[in-house]
Amino acid sequence: MHVRDKSPQLGKTKYALSPTDQDALLNARESAHDSVTLKDLQQRISDFTGCNLKSTALSTVFSDGTPGSRVMLIGEAPGREEDEQGLPFVGRSGQLLNKMLASINLQRTDVYLSNIVPWRPPGNRAPTPIEIEICRPFIERHIELAHPKFLVLLGGSSAKTLLKTSNGIMSLRGKWRSIEIAGRLIPAIPLLHPAYLLRQPSQKRLAWQDLLKIKKNLDIEDGSQT
Repeated sequence: MHVRDKSPQLGKTKYALSPTDQDALLNARESAHDSVTLKDLQQRISDFTGCNLKSTALSTVFSDGTPGSRVMLIGEAPGREEDEQGLPFVGRSGQLLNKMLASINLQRTDVYLSNIVPWRPPGNRAPTPIEIEICRPFIERHIELAHPKFLVLLGGSSAKTLLKTSNGIMSLRGKWRSIEIAGRLIPAIPLLHPAYLLRQPSQKRLAWQDLLKIKKNLDIEDGSQT
């Protein structure tokens, strides 16, 4: 997966969009709004030319896992392996993510996976605030159409973007919040990105604490359905 998770400041940070970027954002909003199914959204994102990242990427990386799953995990952007295979979280950090899910009795097919940006930034750099903002309508519509019960925000960029904050991942992680998507409040919890955990394995204990919080909510929902 994306090897760098040092995201630009988003949320409350102000920055100017050029006229070209404003047009791209408007087009992204219209295209996302007009998408009525996940397949339709995937095609519209693939056809979108308003983000400069597409011109250097091999693939439009849309999703993996099972649409309609209770849990949707959202990362930052594809890395090299993801760009080559056209799927999110298939590199080393994706393998770690699979193990993290298995630790709370979830398989990859039990969840739904995507990123806030569907194209690999050159050299695995972090996507810029403007690139993220242009892609924001797509991930918000993606969440709406996937209709998950819970969101897991993997890493700082994902958490900052969807929670609309400039706070760092260490202050955000492990705390349940709500994200409003199309008038629906969805419980969301930021989690340390697997790529970060590969670099800082001592922090896996924090990730384990947060994974248990996800499991607790899933168990509560399972109990309420019996």
